[in-house]
Amino acid sequence: MPKYCKKELEEAKYAINSTLGKCEKSLQKIIDKSPQKTLLTRRIKALKIAEELIDKALLDLISDEEQETTTR
Repeated sequence: MPKYCKKELEEAKYAINSTLGKCEKSLQKIIDKSPQKTLLTRRIKALKIAEELIDKALLDLISDEEQETTTR
């Protein structure tokens, strides 16, 4: 997996959160059992997974930075 800097991860998280909010807002307006609702529900789930992965990457990055400063 490629390494990303903290700024890139924070910007990606911001974009995902923005898109997630818009999707959740749109979901309320869609008719039940429509293909659009199913697709949007799956997209929301995927965005939440992406957000969790970014959070994990940020924590790992912070942990790595702390280890570097303690070993110096």
